[in-house]
Amino acid sequence: MRHGARILTIVLLWVSLLWPVPRTVQAGAPADSAKRGLMNPFFAMDTGTKDKKHETAKSQAAMLRELGYAGIGCDIGAVPEMLQAIDHVGLKMFAVYVMASVDPEKPKYDSRLKDVTRLLKGRQTIIWLLIRGGTPSSTDSDARAVEIVREVAAIATASGLRVALYPHVGDYVARVEDAVRVAKKVDRRNVGATFNLCHWLRLDDENTMKPLLKLAMPYLFVVTINGADSGGENWDTLIQPLDRGSFDVYNFLKTLKEMGYTGPIGLQHYGIKGDAHENLKRSVDAWRNFSERLAAEQD
Repeated sequence: MRHGARILTIVLLWVSLLWPVPRTVQAGAPADSAKRGLMNPFFAMDTGTKDKKHETAKSQAAMLRELGYAGIGCDIGAVPEMLQAIDHVGLKMFAVYVMASVDPEKPKYDSRLKDVTRLLKGRQTIIWLLIRGGTPSSTDSDARAVEIVREVAAIATASGLRVALYPHVGDYVARVEDAVRVAKKVDRRNVGATFNLCHWLRLDDENTMKPLLKLAMPYLFVVTINGADSGGENWDTLIQPLDRGSFDVYNFLKTLKEMGYTGPIGLQHYGIKGDAHENLKRSVDAWRNFSERLAAEQD
């Protein structure tokens, strides 16, 4: 009896050595597909969803659903209508633009904020706060900026939302460094930063990519991308569909993943001419190609 059991054990051992184990369950291979490719939610900003064929929120939502986007980011004024449209097709409202100003002669922030955050309650939407006025990238009005952001953060907290400072050329918060600096001073758990690829390329050298991403990572709530030309000096060259431009967007996304960023990524199409559906399709196809390429490299 013992002899037979020993023979059976030897046979099973040889079978296990000679018969290949399926890749999905091999030791050391990622069992969870989320470890491969780009698993970040990919949404479209409404700067590129409108044209003559897609003027209504309903048509824009249907188009994004058809193309495979996870949702949209839109202006505060469009929220009520857009929420109804995306709810109908099962998409998410990822971010909402809200203007603020450090200029004492102007309102601190958009008067519609409180009403809109109530509509967004429980949706995990990010309030994209653009801080204008003052001298761009200075610290002259930081005290005023901190006061405003803390007030906005409190309003957002009541609805379970987060606030991401949005760096924009010409604004008080113009650079990623500005967003991180102000977020640190605000010191609220629901306040972080955005990394906008086109605005970074307009203001900084490409060699700053890794240091700036590393600086922003502890505060990074959302990232926006688009195709762009290295050394571009205007928005026509710095904002293109993802499959165009000489800047290495793939390397940018790969670096984000290596640094552990898992948050949403928005597509910027501001000012891109032509058919919105065609432009958005080009970009989402490029996104999928980037993801497949990254997954292949990891495999």
